[in-house]
Amino acid sequence: MFMFSIFTSLLIYFSGVYVFSSKRKHLLMVLLSLEYIVLSLFMLILVFLIQFDFDYFFPIIFLVFSVCEGALGLSILVSMIRSHGNDFFNSFALSLC
Repeated sequence: MFMFSIFTSLLIYFSGVYVFSSKRKHLLMVLLSLEYIVLSLFMLILVFLIQFDFDYFFPIIFLVFSVCEGALGLSILVSMIRSHGNDFFNSFALSLC
């Protein structure tokens, strides 16, 4: 059961990394793949903590930071859609800054 959990969370992690690296045009797809990666890391941390019988304080702190990261990403997405009309990375020029 332990090896199956590790294999599943690593498979989820690498599929999230693949989506993150291949779908770079839309900000929403990048944010969803980052949340997918964070979820797989949370599962991996939880499996290791259960296996070695440690306390569960770190996963709670990890979840708090991942929720803050998700809220910040969504606020950037909403701001970008309001200012530019879409979530393409190519729609705004970074060279004008």
